[in-house]
Amino acid sequence: MDPPCGCFPIMDRQFLGNLMTHIHVMSRHRSSAAAAALSSVFSLCLLNRLVSMDPELNHSFSPSSVTLIVLLLIFSCPPAEGSFKVIGSPEPVVAAPGDDIILPCHVEPQIDVTGLTVEWSKPDLQPDPNDRLRRVEYVHLYRDAREDLDMKIAEYVQRTELFADGLTRGNISLKITNVTFEDQGRYKCFIPKLKGHLKYSIIYLSVESVTETPLQTPAPKEETDVSGDDLSMRYGLITGVCVGGFLMILLVVGAIYLYWRHKRQKQENNKQPVI
Repeated sequence: MDPPCGCFPIMDRQFLGNLMTHIHVMSRHRSSAAAAALSSVFSLCLLNRLVSMDPELNHSFSPSSVTLIVLLLIFSCPPAEGSFKVIGSPEPVVAAPGDDIILPCHVEPQIDVTGLTVEWSKPDLQPDPNDRLRRVEYVHLYRDAREDLDMKIAEYVQRTELFADGLTRGNISLKITNVTFEDQGRYKCFIPKLKGHLKYSIIYLSVESVTETPLQTPAPKEETDVSGDDLSMRYGLITGVCVGGFLMILLVVGAIYLYWRHKRQKQENNKQPVI
């Protein structure tokens, strides 16, 4: 079976391979890319066919210029429906009681969500059994370009907000002030009317108490040991001085005694009569 439009024998193989590589990359980032790629290939075939048939066009156009035209057409197309997704923080957000925290969440690719509804809820929170309508309450509900307070959980009143400037860029992160232990748990950010296959994300908030490290002080036993060593050194010094003084006294007394004995013996020798 011949290739469509009979164009593939005319086109360079390397040129066609580069084109298919670009189409594969585009198909990973845009929905309905298969149809766009197929349309681009047939458009390329038609252009190449016309160029090969007309000498003037063949002189004016080259395969690289045709590739550039097709790629510009592909990149100029806006993202189709179904290509958006909500992405939240994969790591838990850790806070201490009294902190102000931000639960990160955004839409990719960037899109203005000011006209959409943004819901922040706690999926593990059960509805009030006393409520006959079993209404679901929200941590923060953004609807009709403003916060809807009618279905807000009472504990979060005046404690949550979205970033108004960030909504135009798809930033739907939620700020919670004065965090408490009761705030711990899973949070769900959800855009019901988002044209995408992933309309929500789950972020976990962990609230932990801060334990102050006590000052390190020496144990009483260590203080006793240090004091005992100091006293032992003092007692040893005093004992050494006393022993040294005592020995010095003995030496002096001994020297005096020897001197006295030697002198007495000399006197006795002088008193003996000469025969």
